[in-house]
Amino acid sequence: MSEVITDTAAPKKRMLSGIQPSGDLHLGNYLGAIRNWGARSDTYECFYFMADLHTITVRQNPADLRRRTLEQLAQYIACGLDPEKNTLFIQSHVHQHAELGWVLNCYTMFGELSRMTQFKDKSAKHAENVNGGLFTYPSLMAADILLYQPDLVPVGHDQKQHCELTRDVAKRFNGIYGDVFKIPEPYIPETGARIMSLNAPDTKMSKSIPEGCVFLMEKPEDIQRKFKRAITDSDTENCVRFDPENKPGVANLMSIYSAVTGKTYAQIEEEFAGCGYGKFKPVVGDAVIEHLRPIREEASRLMKDKAYLESVYRSGAEKASFVAEKTLRKVYKKVGFVAR
Repeated sequence: MSEVITDTAAPKKRMLSGIQPSGDLHLGNYLGAIRNWGARSDTYECFYFMADLHTITVRQNPADLRRRTLEQLAQYIACGLDPEKNTLFIQSHVHQHAELGWVLNCYTMFGELSRMTQFKDKSAKHAENVNGGLFTYPSLMAADILLYQPDLVPVGHDQKQHCELTRDVAKRFNGIYGDVFKIPEPYIPETGARIMSLNAPDTKMSKSIPEGCVFLMEKPEDIQRKFKRAITDSDTENCVRFDPENKPGVANLMSIYSAVTGKTYAQIEEEFAGCGYGKFKPVVGDAVIEHLRPIREEASRLMKDKAYLESVYRSGAEKASFVAEKTLRKVYKKVGFVAR
């Protein structure tokens, strides 16, 4: 899911984002998004959720899904999302997401859904399980957003189509029933580093390519092994220089090193002047290992305190449901459902 910022009557605007617990959180999730979330709690009213409803478009092992959902919550907190300042919840615990998702299914056109690039991509990867949920999940994503009456929707490359579809569906619904949903405007948020796969630097880091993906809870020795095997380039120059077009692998490693150390590209180039990639790659690996160490340790501690995690997600679901129910009640009245 993408982040969403929305106006409310309160001084703070609202931010919403979710990540599917279909796999473990990785360095790209953290440096590209999650690390920045915690700092925003003083400025925004923040809602962050585990998007478990979206995961089952692909077959999941039930026990693994439950474990990963709780681990993701623990990792959210370990990454700096204070439950006292942020509303953290599990998507399936807020029934309004699924209910509004069904309503919006009925206002989303077949042709619109069939043009979704992610549907085509996932259908190709999971040809044996091209199910209805895989086809209609953009309607659920629209519900995730519109439940919270957003003013702004960030437009990242992966979610651009879904943001546009959300606007179209909201306009269609309003055209029939009046002013129900705010029409979210495209928004380009300030984002963290765009982290690419270690073994395919032209592809964004993804859990679907595990050998090129560094997971937050991964063992240090496994992280270091992946960095030592990271793709650099095949030229004879063998120098550390930031050149994304001609040296994408090296540029990716420099981006990661910069993100975890705070050093500029110029400083990194100076630090490794005259050194080959054989020295550079393990140093980056060590820096990442040390940066992630407190997150791994805190998340591991939290996973042993199931009662605390339950209190967090129960409280979060209650807060999120309060906000979401206002929108759902209005929608149900407009379409003609008898009040509960």
